[in-house]
Amino acid sequence: MEQILIVDDDHQLRMSFERLLAAEGFEVRTASSGEAGIAAVREAAPDVVIMDVRMPGISGLEAYAAMREIEPRLPVIIMTAYGTTDIAIEATKLGAFDYILKPFDIPDILKLLNKAIAAGRSMRSRVAVGEEGEQALVADAIIGRSPAMQELYKAIGRAAPTDATVLIRGESGTGKELVARAVYQHSLRADKPFLVINCVAIPETLLESELFGYEKGAFTGATGRKVGKIEQANHGTVFLDEIGDMPLAIQAKILRLLQEQNVERLGGRQVIPVDVRIIAATNRDLEEAVRQGQFREDLYYRLKVVSLTLPPLRERPSDIALLVRYFMARYAKEMGHSDPGVSEEAMALLTANPWPGNVRELGNTVKKALIFNRGATLGPEEIQKASGEPLRNGDLAAQATGDALADFIRRQLASGRESLFEELMDHFGQLVIREALEATGGNRTQAAKLLGLSRPTLIAKIEKYGLRIESRVRDSRS
Repeated sequence: MEQILIVDDDHQLRMSFERLLAAEGFEVRTASSGEAGIAAVREAAPDVVIMDVRMPGISGLEAYAAMREIEPRLPVIIMTAYGTTDIAIEATKLGAFDYILKPFDIPDILKLLNKAIAAGRSMRSRVAVGEEGEQALVADAIIGRSPAMQELYKAIGRAAPTDATVLIRGESGTGKELVARAVYQHSLRADKPFLVINCVAIPETLLESELFGYEKGAFTGATGRKVGKIEQANHGTVFLDEIGDMPLAIQAKILRLLQEQNVERLGGRQVIPVDVRIIAATNRDLEEAVRQGQFREDLYYRLKVVSLTLPPLRERPSDIALLVRYFMARYAKEMGHSDPGVSEEAMALLTANPWPGNVRELGNTVKKALIFNRGATLGPEEIQKASGEPLRNGDLAAQATGDALADFIRRQLASGRESLFEELMDHFGQLVIREALEATGGNRTQAAKLLGLSRPTLIAKIEKYGLRIESRVRDSRS
């Protein structure tokens, strides 16, 4: 349950907020002054603070500055009347999440509150990079042991402590925002704001003002000054998600930001210096977009100072078992259930599927299967039902014979990925070992002889691929 701190000297307003937010499922704390609000944040930082500007004692601006010293990544929403708007704007320029004018509409404050909660979660929730087991369960996690993922971890480590612009590329559902957060959290700006702008989710007519802000009278409805997200994130990091879909006119302003480190609000003439790091992500082929005139070539080269690529799940099938175990443990823990495990047949089905929605689709399938699970080990029927559409039969090796197998290999060769040979060997090695274990009823000693491997080598590969095979033949040596 998210905790909201209300700081205002108006008793009636605090009580109204408490009733409203409690009804929405939030835990609410209140403070009647800036000093009391600072003490409350020091005692236990909430998820969001909503604070008035004018109060007896220290002002909301002074209280915000003190709260920022205690918890730099705490989202603070400033409340203000029309006569004190300039103070609220000043607080926003210093990093406050946003401000809202009194009197305000309930839907507006709830929408803003949920945006602030999401922003705070992005900044404070740790991303576990390449970790497994209990360490991964306490955070969002980037999971995988494949060579492509190992290279990604190294690249994150090299890029994070610099101020270089980072371009993250990958299909939808591969985890681009997690990578962006990992870069931010390991950077020298980790105690500064991290703001996410989805260039597709915001209408084109609003995206420019959201990024750069506006002056009073800049357009119909601009009744006052508004600080943009880039200016608000000064000294921090801005993540531009789906930048490949950004309109050309706004691309020109992002190019200027990267070249000159300044912005201009809409309708304004003042050049405002800013110090922000840009991390961008896209699922589009930017090279093709440049050729078609849909993306600026000069911006493309400015963005790809450091380029990180997330491989689709179909190109790292050896990681699927690791991801399934992570999602099983994570969602079972969230639901208060014990982890029921996955049958060998179900795991084969999961591993062979191409997962066009990538990690997101795989995670959703596992979660749905757990919701309807009654405690028994998940089998292929539960997985098929949770998927909502037929999955491939697990015997991928049989399907990928002859021309189909050659076509599969040609597609992989055309991908241009490094360490491709090792990835393909892992891919087919996993299938061969699974079939050998199936043929021997799970007896590892017999499977090792069948494959011409030593038993320790086989066991090491079983652990590497995350195979879970129930032994159906009792053998004291297995």
